[in-house]
Amino acid sequence: MKLTKNAVTVLEKRYISRDEQGNLTETVEGLFDRVAGAIAQADLTFDPKADVKKTQKKFYQMMTDLEFLPNSPTLMNAGKELGQLSACFVLPVEDSMEAIFEAIKQAALIHKSGGGTGFSFSRLRPTGSTVKSTGGVASGPISFMRVFNMATEAVKQGGTRRGANMGILRVDHPDILDFINCKKDNADIQNFNISVGVTEAFMEAVEKGEDYHLIHPVTKEAVGTLSARKVFDEIVAGAWQNGEPGIIFLDRLNRDNPIPGQGEIESTNPCGEQPLLPYESCNLGSINLYNMMRSKEGRWEIDWSKLEKTVKNAVHFLDNVIEVNKYPLDMIETVTKQSRKIGLGVMGFADMLLRMGTPYDSDEGVALGGEVMRFIQEKGHKASMELAKTRGAFPLFEESTFRDGQPLRNATVTTIAPTGTLSILAGCSSGVEPVFAYAYIRNIMDDTELLEVNPVLRTVLEERNLYSDEIMRKIAQEGTLAHIQELPEDIRKVFVCSHDIAPEYHVRMQAAFQDHTDNAVSKTVNFVNSATKEEVAEVYRLAYRLGCKGTTIYRDGSRFAQTLNIGKVKREGEQEVEAVSEPQTPAEAPVITPRDRSESMLGVTKRVRIGCGNLYITVNYDDLGICEVFTSTGKAGGCPSQSEATARLASVALRAGLDVDEVVRQLRGIRCPSTIRQQGMKCTSCPDAIARVIKEVDDNLKSGRLSAINGARAILYKFCPECGTPLNTEGTSQTCPGCGFTRGIGKQEKKKDQKGAGSRCPDCGEKLEHEGGCVSCRNCGYSKCN
Repeated sequence: MKLTKNAVTVLEKRYISRDEQGNLTETVEGLFDRVAGAIAQADLTFDPKADVKKTQKKFYQMMTDLEFLPNSPTLMNAGKELGQLSACFVLPVEDSMEAIFEAIKQAALIHKSGGGTGFSFSRLRPTGSTVKSTGGVASGPISFMRVFNMATEAVKQGGTRRGANMGILRVDHPDILDFINCKKDNADIQNFNISVGVTEAFMEAVEKGEDYHLIHPVTKEAVGTLSARKVFDEIVAGAWQNGEPGIIFLDRLNRDNPIPGQGEIESTNPCGEQPLLPYESCNLGSINLYNMMRSKEGRWEIDWSKLEKTVKNAVHFLDNVIEVNKYPLDMIETVTKQSRKIGLGVMGFADMLLRMGTPYDSDEGVALGGEVMRFIQEKGHKASMELAKTRGAFPLFEESTFRDGQPLRNATVTTIAPTGTLSILAGCSSGVEPVFAYAYIRNIMDDTELLEVNPVLRTVLEERNLYSDEIMRKIAQEGTLAHIQELPEDIRKVFVCSHDIAPEYHVRMQAAFQDHTDNAVSKTVNFVNSATKEEVAEVYRLAYRLGCKGTTIYRDGSRFAQTLNIGKVKREGEQEVEAVSEPQTPAEAPVITPRDRSESMLGVTKRVRIGCGNLYITVNYDDLGICEVFTSTGKAGGCPSQSEATARLASVALRAGLDVDEVVRQLRGIRCPSTIRQQGMKCTSCPDAIARVIKEVDDNLKSGRLSAINGARAILYKFCPECGTPLNTEGTSQTCPGCGFTRGIGKQEKKKDQKGAGSRCPDCGEKLEHEGGCVSCRNCGYSKCN
């Protein structure tokens, strides 16, 4: 296999089987043999005499030649006890407490098995509505989204693949403005991508400057009106600020719903490319277009014969997956097998254009995208028809929009998914996205710099005797070839990266693929940081006019979990190398060292009654504020180890400059059974008691009722509570040179624009990029969406 070093690392970390001690128990080739063998077994269901070994060899060759790869759950779980192979699920959320928590339980089972889930919260009654059964008032969709988010957070801790969600709310839901703004705080609802479900009527109202009706989801009555342009502007502002919400064109999803009698499509999977009915699932796979090429008379062209053969084998593979899959819920298996949807897509498209010398941002590039996808669509449907001849059409075929044509095995065949991790394995560009960057400089052990270059660019430059490490480092610093005068203009014109491409061409390329795709296209329109809200608005309008089913944008540097920024390298004692027009961001997560403890301090000791008896809490402080916390228990016993651990961690956090209110917020309200069983207790646990005393001492220090050693009346921070950078103190204010955080001493703090903070992968520390509607790491395969 022609695997890159990164591909091997990702396979070993995320896919290859291990024993209980963490030792690898299979080889890379063994992984693909396991998958091919498990999927080939489905042939026996339809033909007891089927040559399973021949099918296994065909599937194995297709994967190990990196011509086609299935979605991650199939690679992870095929041939194993878990056996859950699908990536995409949609669950209904009905308007009752029982149904809501049943959906949470079902989502937890799906996330545990490696799948992602989509939800429409549009059926939930709006905030403040009367609940007849209790006489109370409804808390609204967003409050329940937070419950789903917390459940996902709990489940993902133990999984090999992180759970991810899509949350959709119709634009005519009364809570729509709150939904649009629910992720303005980047720390809120982190396990969800959110999209507004817009209708044709709404977009027409936007164009005409008209109001539209808000509809109560239970009574179906109009309960108010809003200005369509105002709501549209709110969507645009949110997307401009941090990339959310996206938009989904609901009417278009249902226009192409192959089985409309089974209900409306309300939601998609987490990245938006797979619309599904409630309880449907779908398994995806992608063809590496770069490996569908051949050289003829010194020029590279598409090998259409090879592509057709690969499409046919891939459809066979994906239909088999439906058969051998072990579904997380019986209902999902039943509904999925009624429609038998599959999602065949592509990756390596940008690399293919590069090899052919065709710019991504050109009419020729857009036309070629449409031509390739038209071919895949045609041959994919042909392959599905051939399967139907021997295996039968999907059970709901006679109810489908295809009933007057030739029988199909699958209600949908094609989907364009983001392929962040799969494209790392295949060593190609992701999905239908342009190349994000052509050269990277990574810091590895012993301060060694590793230069990584796009393989197509390296090959082309070497063929023309233009390659040098010096030029590559300059590209890495600039983030683009556009201004590298040492390179010929024809190369600079072809080798464009995401931020070189005008937003219009991002949308036109998405639309070209959408024209020939059964489901939808996952695509991110990348903007430079200086882009305006009006430019974002125009992209949404263009996506609507060109027939897209949804769109996602990302303005560089706008989100706390910053995408990949090019050309930033930092060594000990050196300044970062900053790419032109890129926002300044830390090159690595800050290391915060707690300040030293003073030799002598003042303190307050309080006795607090808890469920186990008395807890004595001592809070010491110095000129810089609260410094440490000690606890001891009374004769009745209690939990001394728990309270001591809590006090130690609180002390470290406070000496490191963390906001006292944040420490208090984390500890307040923790509940202990020994306390809550007793009447009249003011504290709910030892941590809650510690928080209360810390808060009381802090309030007294700030008000002047307590004095530190030098009589300080206000607490100064040493480090920024947002990003960890040492703070500048001048007079009665403190500011952070890193992220712009500011506070007046003794006054309310203010958070400024945090451009680019947190640009590193949480798993390996390398830089992240934002493509295909998701954040992913090209180094280790981490993805926010799976």
